[in-house]
Amino acid sequence: MMLTSKARLFATSWLMLVVLLITSGVPAAAQTSLDVERIQRATVLVMQTRIIGSSPIITCVGSGTIVSRDGLILTNAHHSLSGANCSGDTLIISLNIRPGEPPVARYQAEVVQANPGLDLALLRITRQVDGRLIDRASLALPFVEIGDSAGVGLDDTITVVGYPGIGNDPIVFERGTISGFAAEPSGGDRSWIKTSASITGTMSGGGAYNQNGLLIGIPTTAPLTPNPATGNCISVQDSNADGLINTNDVCIPTGGFINLLRPSAFVRPLLQAAQLDISISFPLERVISTTATIPTARPRFRYLGFSPSVNPAGMPTTIIRSLPTGSNSLYLFFDYENMTPETVYELRVNTNGIPNPNFSVSPVRWSGGSRGLWYVGSSGQPFPNGNYEFTLFIDGIAGDSARLVIGGGPDEGAAFSDIVFGLLDSAGNVTGTGFVLPTGNTASARFLYRNMTPGGSWAAIWYYEGQEVQRTDDGTVWAESDGASGTKTISIQSVNGLLPGSYRLELYIEGRLAAVSDFTLAGGQDGSFARIFNNTHFTTASTVQEALSAAPISSFSAGTSPIFAMFNWQLIGPGTLWRIEWSVDNQLFFSQTQPWSGAPTGSNFLMQIASPAGLPDGTYRLDLFVGQIQFDTAQFRVGIGQLPIDRFASAEGIALRGQVLNSVSRDGIQGVSVMLISEDYSVADFTRDWNQAQLIATATTDRNGRFEVNVPLQRGALYSIVLLAEGFLPITADGVEITDENHPDNSPIDITLELTPE
Repeated sequence: MMLTSKARLFATSWLMLVVLLITSGVPAAAQTSLDVERIQRATVLVMQTRIIGSSPIITCVGSGTIVSRDGLILTNAHHSLSGANCSGDTLIISLNIRPGEPPVARYQAEVVQANPGLDLALLRITRQVDGRLIDRASLALPFVEIGDSAGVGLDDTITVVGYPGIGNDPIVFERGTISGFAAEPSGGDRSWIKTSASITGTMSGGGAYNQNGLLIGIPTTAPLTPNPATGNCISVQDSNADGLINTNDVCIPTGGFINLLRPSAFVRPLLQAAQLDISISFPLERVISTTATIPTARPRFRYLGFSPSVNPAGMPTTIIRSLPTGSNSLYLFFDYENMTPETVYELRVNTNGIPNPNFSVSPVRWSGGSRGLWYVGSSGQPFPNGNYEFTLFIDGIAGDSARLVIGGGPDEGAAFSDIVFGLLDSAGNVTGTGFVLPTGNTASARFLYRNMTPGGSWAAIWYYEGQEVQRTDDGTVWAESDGASGTKTISIQSVNGLLPGSYRLELYIEGRLAAVSDFTLAGGQDGSFARIFNNTHFTTASTVQEALSAAPISSFSAGTSPIFAMFNWQLIGPGTLWRIEWSVDNQLFFSQTQPWSGAPTGSNFLMQIASPAGLPDGTYRLDLFVGQIQFDTAQFRVGIGQLPIDRFASAEGIALRGQVLNSVSRDGIQGVSVMLISEDYSVADFTRDWNQAQLIATATTDRNGRFEVNVPLQRGALYSIVLLAEGFLPITADGVEITDENHPDNSPIDITLELTPE
């Protein structure tokens, strides 16, 4: 019969033991310790493959971590997405079945969310390894919790977990500490977490855990183009069918030294989109382009310089020649061009001639555009005195280097700093957003200066899209009327109008670069501000063409899908970096930065937001940015306008795990089927037809008799349990309950059960 929510059926005496164990909790120390078994079972090997001849050939390998019971896997994008170095089309997922042994191939997966710039991807298990489709609702896989990467600090102990080889090695646990944080424009001061742990290349994509067993980072590196001669790859299969395995076969890139973790904070938008099953697409594909801006010339870095800090636009505040004793903030700036998403860059730092891994950056994928100004830096970490040399590498080849002396007192020499851009008002003030200006005939820059000497030489050079367009005359001298310190404003003008696009201002003192900053011209003038995007609205329609002429809608019925978003734009130069962000109930689930590749002005830029089961109820918001500045926002409601409670908390609740023993020998029993039945059904209901739809989850014990049910159990709900094993009497029971009073947290519960031999 169907169970009611109040039912209490205790069928056998052994159930009293189960209830006692469930309601008694676990020791406090166990709640904060590293759950080695759980992490092992949630760590997977990701193999990208393709068919050559009639055989599957491995093209790339990496580690990954299961982050939801229904088969979401967090890993790196570089070995998941098909590309020049990883040309496969099928992802094989191997699981840790027996501790201390290599993983076993069990599933196929597909990429459901990815951010190539951050080198992160979320995969979803979709098939058995033989290709049979899987109902993801039937999966009950071990998974780990995502932790707060913002809460980690210097010298915190972490554990990095992954596979050290290409499939023949068991999982390894590498302990280390957090040695620093690296800053980039891709994510601010904590773009990367640095670690002292010894991490091999194929552990890239695995997990880094804090002392509470929460995943706080993803070890990340990017293998260079496979080349057997350099030893950065391994051939393990006879891909050309010549009867030999040698350098003529497909060589699997293995990567090298890793000292970087991508913080888990970057994972949450991808995870939220995957859990909501929401996708964003661009049906017309006329403005978003993945190929139009890929350069063909060789990538290069130029003009390396140092700054003690960055401004809100990610530009250097000033260019320095030395850094005083006790400094804890330093940024290396450089100009880049011809970069691609598959370019691998690296920073090596030597201090007094000795390699310094604390400030180095191991090889990673490029996460900027094709041309611009970039930085790698560190803030909040002391820099010991010494002579520092910074060398940048592109695809393993050394490029430019720069040196800096740290020590001594502050530099009291002449300096420029804090450039901001805008339009001049009637009082001569520079107004606007600071780094994105409307198009017109004039753009102005304001900057600070100090310790200037009247009569000394200085220069200002303006660039548009990398080409010089205006400069002060050579030999310009600093006016006595300006004084030694203060604020100065200069301008760039064109009687024909300044074109939209990317501009740069370089300031020199006595021939030395003293300050540099980029800014953007885009949009029409609205006072001192730029009006770039407008008429952002939403609608629903049967086809894309119908959507273009459909009336705007701001409130949609529950389950509507797809919904179309449109906006108009004006005066955007080719290559201008702009960003789209989507959020629901103020929770970001999509962010994409792209160089503009469409017409300068146009209407009805179109996006589609969709979900197979219909968009969940919620308030959705679209934000449009150029640089770091928001230029338009609009929102719509679906259903009641609010997500279901805890929609994102897929791991909340209490996980049940334990061990099944032989009641006579006290040994663990391998192969026991543990079945958890929905609170709406009893054991009798289930065993009448063995209806799989009535199961919440299943688990099978390992060779030690251990199992884990990774569906979060809800407090106060009632569950029925069935245990079956060949050669043993089955156990069944209804009415297992967990109470709030005795289990206030979400820590896993360990139980021990016994089966009697037949």
